[in-house]
Amino acid sequence: MATPVELPKSGNTVEECVIGRWVKQAGDAVSPGDVLAEVETDKATFEITAPIGGTLLATFFPEGALVPVFTTVCVIGEPGEAVASPEPPAPTPRVSATASREPLGPTAQASRPASPQPLAPTPRASGRLSPRARRFVAERSFEPTPIIGSGPRGRVLERDVRAAYESSRAAAAAPATFARPSDSRDVIAHQRRESPAMNGQYTLHASADARQLLAMRARVKEAVRAGRTPNISINALVTFCTIRALLDTPDLNAELIDGTIVRHRAIQLGFACHTPRGLLMPVVRDAQDLSIAALARRMNQLAASALDGTISPDALSGGTFTISNLGGVGVEWFTPVVYPPQVAILGVGAIHVKPVRTGGGVDFIDAIALSLTCDQRAIDGTLAGRFLRTLAEKIEHIEYDLILGS
Repeated sequence: MATPVELPKSGNTVEECVIGRWVKQAGDAVSPGDVLAEVETDKATFEITAPIGGTLLATFFPEGALVPVFTTVCVIGEPGEAVASPEPPAPTPRVSATASREPLGPTAQASRPASPQPLAPTPRASGRLSPRARRFVAERSFEPTPIIGSGPRGRVLERDVRAAYESSRAAAAAPATFARPSDSRDVIAHQRRESPAMNGQYTLHASADARQLLAMRARVKEAVRAGRTPNISINALVTFCTIRALLDTPDLNAELIDGTIVRHRAIQLGFACHTPRGLLMPVVRDAQDLSIAALARRMNQLAASALDGTISPDALSGGTFTISNLGGVGVEWFTPVVYPPQVAILGVGAIHVKPVRTGGGVDFIDAIALSLTCDQRAIDGTLAGRFLRTLAEKIEHIEYDLILGS
């Protein structure tokens, strides 16, 4: 009897996937564990494997089709065995700005559904829509102005269309009344939401004395050689200091959702990771509970899985604050962009030589560049400046014994 093969659910937030490539074709012999197809989500690629051996009798969706999870995508059985059509739902193709809106039919091994459902309005975008972006657009009947996709190869992700949607809502909205905001900052967020001119982001630049940071890094290297601690990079040290600064200034560990500021006690820390598939943002869960060694290990694990394409979609979502470090490529100052609904992002630049005034003249010290971008509806300049000052103090007074013992 023929065995159907379903599209598995890869992560709690994934409801649909794109058939990226069929590795096996109808008529091919397969063994248990053979890769049948590669499937894409917004940020990751995973494989569908054969549960049994036999012959791939039929595939029901073409490459590029958008398919709900738990849908039968192919059938394995014995050569010549009859295959009953599982009547799969009409597949939705990847689309781009110039792509036709006609639905793609199934492959030749499956019958075409009699009445395909029409596609939802498609944003005029520079790249094809991800599954979650397409669903976001369909649920809101939303067609924005052209979008520059931030995903791999210009792909338009959910966060891209969400940002465009929030911007269009703010521009069109009349002044609204909100019930019992929790404090004055919520009132400011509601008020600023009414004015398109106030829906921008701003960036503050500062620097911290990096001499203690470099000394700490040198001592860590000695401990690594002696086998006393795992390797801890400058990036991990700065990230650890950032977590401590967020604990002291928790207003930045928040999201702005439908005009309301939602503050979080747990720090779900995202960090930028540059991969061949584009920029990914792995998230370290409950970062406030990790020692520096545990934090470094977790960041290394997430970065490795992001680079090889095996990272789980759940590990790329749910961040409440993000760090982007371009110091490794020599960038001193830059303007990072906030990822809604988060309200702030920290950019870390290269360590550079900075003149400082002393009692006897001018000294030159090593300093690390810090750039903080905030959503002005939620974080005002004074609060942002206070966070940068707190972070600089954490970096400048980093203690070797305290860090390794934490």
